[in-house]
Formats: sequence, C-alpha cells, structure tokens
Amino acid sequence: MKNKITIFGAGNVGSTTAYAMILNGGVEEIALIDINEKLVRSQVMDLEHTVPFAGKVKVKVGDYEDCADSDVAVITCGAAQKVGETRLDLVEKNSKIIRDIVPKIFDKNPNITIVMITNPVDVLTYVAVSMFPDKKNQIIGTGTILDSARFRYLIGEKLSINPKSIHAYIVGEHGDSEVPLWSTASIGNMKLDKCEVLSEDDRKDIFLRAKNAAYAIIEGKQSTYYAIGAGAAKLVNTILFDKRTVLPVSHYIENHYGLNDICLSMPVVVGRAGVVGRLCVDINDRESKLLQASAATLRSVIEDITT
Repeated sequence: MKNKITIFGAGNVGSTTAYAMILNGGVEEIALIDINEKLVRSQVMDLEHTVPFAGKVKVKVGDYEDCADSDVAVITCGAAQKVGETRLDLVEKNSKIIRDIVPKIFDKNPNITIVMITNPVDVLTYVAVSMFPDKKNQIIGTGTILDSARFRYLIGEKLSINPKSIHAYIVGEHGDSEVPLWSTASIGNMKLDKCEVLSEDDRKDIFLRAKNAAYAIIEGKQSTYYAIGAGAAKLVNTILFDKRTVLPVSHYIENHYGLNDICLSMPVVVGRAGVVGRLCVDINDRESKLLQASAATLRSVIEDITT
C-alpha cells in the first residue's frame, strides 16, 4: 500500500491540510472529496500547481473508492463554527454527517486509520468509536493538538524560548472546558510548576489566550485553518511513518485517569496503527478534578445526541 490519504472536505481546513502534506513530503497521493464539485476541482487544480515547488505528489478529486488503498482518512467536512458559537453548538448537524461517512470508509478499508478534525471533535470521535468499538485505536481526533501548540507558543513568547523546547499540554475537551497541565509543563528538565519564571497572572493570561484563540480568529476572518492544517499534517505524517510520537489527541479512554467510555485528549503514543501506546501522566488533584469536569461536559452532550 502506498502512502496515500483521502481527505473529506475541500474547504479551508481540508485544503490547508492537503497543502501542508504536500510541503512536508512523504505522501504519494492525496484524494480530496467534497459534495461541492466546483470547489473540489478548483482546490485540486490549485494544489497540483504547488507540486513543482515541493515534491512529486498526485492530487486528485476522489470518492469513497479511494479509501480502499488509503492509509489515512481525514474528516474535515461539516458545518463550521460561526461567530458566537461554541464547538459544541455544532454537534447535531455534524454527528449526522459522521454517522453517514464513517461506515462507508470502513466498508472500503477496515484497516484504515481515521483522523477526525470536524468539531466538536471529541464528541464526533466518540460517535465514530461507538459505531466501531473494535476499531477504537484506529479512530483519532486532532483534539487539543492545536490548543497545546498555542499554549507552547505563548509560553515561549513570554519567556523568549523556542516553543520546540517547551513541553506543555492542554488536555480534556477541545473547547471551553479544556485543562492546562501546568504541573507537568517543563523547559528542558526544568519544571515550570517548581520555578517562579511565570506569575499566576502570567499563567492565567497564557491559558485564556490559548483557549480563546479560535474565537478571536473566527471573529476576524470567519475560520481557523493554517495551524490546524499544520497540526493535522503532522499527525498524519506520524501515522504514515510509524513515528510513535507522543501527541495530545482525542481518543477513546476506558478506566484511565478515573475516566471511562469517553473520548477526549490526553498524551498518547501515535503510530502506524493509530493509538499504539498509552501513558500514565501524573497530574495533580486540581487538574484531575478539572479533567473530570471536562469529561462530564462532553458526556452530557453525548447523552443528548444518543437520546
């Protein structure tokens, strides 16, 4: 099987993910699917013209048959978050779309790994897992991979340190109830929780700016796509090349961290088969309570759509 991905949704997020994959290299073929034929053909043509500046990649207008020889299916389609909406406001519209798409994907290829980007990503990841519980490790949401990148960027900006040298996660829901893990955040081997390099006000400001970044961006330009496209491309690359990288992605959790039967983000090892390893992250009591509250928020939404 060649390194091929199929992307559902040719809007800003889907096309930017494809663009980032082309620039990153390594992928041999990208199939882009969208019900808007004019849009998807235009996006494919534009992406094809990127290829001479990067490397040899086949980009095409796809359909479900493309899943048969794809390693990864990336789902970005659905209603987008509008000004004034939370990610959870999108749940009814987009859960119907996911219930339609996911069975068709697995019907074409039972071994494919699904990367969920469509919001609310944690709820929709759970919807997909609930339909195919035996494939729970193959279904991953981008979750807080972007929130954590924003978090690291803002810490680095404050301390004038390259974000790549900062190890810090936001976990839980990709949304308003997300949780910053200050107790595990570090620069090199220096725990931020043990050093007075950031005041309490600094920490509150950094977390709120990370959490609310999407609202600010959406207010200014209607949607976010560059950073999530880059994050999704990194996640897909990790899967394609079995990099076994620790990433804070949304995945099915059972009997771990005091949680059960829920999808949300905690750091896990990601490789060719999706979630290939689980960590035991030592979080403090306050963070544990916030994580439980985040899970309860998601649980209430899941119960609403299942009833």
